[in-house]
Amino acid sequence: MKKFAIAFGLIFLLVGILGFIPGVTKEEHLLGIFHVNAAHNVVHLLTGAVALACGMASAHASLLFFRTFGVVYGLMALLGFVGGDRAILGIISNNVADSWLHSAVAAVSLLVGFLPHKETELREQKL
Repeated sequence: MKKFAIAFGLIFLLVGILGFIPGVTKEEHLLGIFHVNAAHNVVHLLTGAVALACGMASAHASLLFFRTFGVVYGLMALLGFVGGDRAILGIISNNVADSWLHSAVAAVSLLVGFLPHKETELREQKL
């Protein structure tokens, strides 16, 4: 659980950083697909930092991260589908590709967060 949270954290930090690199992000589209802006990149960086911190803290913190993260990104996907290509909350850039990716990330996170886990294993790793 901890390793998975750390991996998520590193991936999101990388994506957040890449969003600020002009050669990788052209006309505000990361890899030519995902619409990003500074606010979107900051969300990725914050998500990565929280995932990394939880992964380094404990299995229980990692579990809570995935549960919370799954719900939040699920809501982001829903807002993205409803708003279409308009910015989410008027701040975070979005397009349909973002919404589908947010849906996939939310689904994986919710699966990881809510799959049955051995409570003793989580308790031992939390200490």
